[in-house]
Amino acid sequence: MRRIHVGMKVDDIRAAVDFYSRLFGAEPTFERTDYAKWMLDEPLLNFSVDLHGDGPSGSAHFGIQVTNREELETFRGSLDSIGLSRSDQNDLVCGYQLQHKSWVTDPDGAMWEVFFTEGIAEGAGYGNDQVPDPAC
Repeated sequence: MRRIHVGMKVDDIRAAVDFYSRLFGAEPTFERTDYAKWMLDEPLLNFSVDLHGDGPSGSAHFGIQVTNREELETFRGSLDSIGLSRSDQNDLVCGYQLQHKSWVTDPDGAMWEVFFTEGIAEGAGYGNDQVPDPAC
C-alpha cells in the first residue's frame, strides 16, 4: 500500500490543527506542540503540519509513504532504473518518528520523498527537518 504525503509548514500550529481537523472531519492521529499528523484513509493521505523547515509558511514537500523497508528498497531501485537522481537518508528521526527515505526533485524544485516509517521515536524531539539540496 502506498499513501501520498504532504508536509506543510505553518505559522500557528493550533490554528492549523483546528482548520485541518474541520476540513478532514477528523482529529490528528499524532500531535505535539509543534507538529500534527493526520493518517487519512479517505483519501489515502498522510498530511502533516509543523513549525519547522525552510521557506515561508504554506510551503510544502510531498511524498509517497511505503509500508516497509523492502518496498522502499524496491522503489529506490525503480528511481535508479528510470534515471532520477536520489538522495537517501536512513535511520533518522523526522516528525518524532524513525524514518528511512529517499528524495528526488522535480524540474521546478519541488521536493518529493519516498519513505518508510518504523514508528514513534520515544523520547526524541521533532528531529531532522533538513531536506537534501534540491540540486541532488
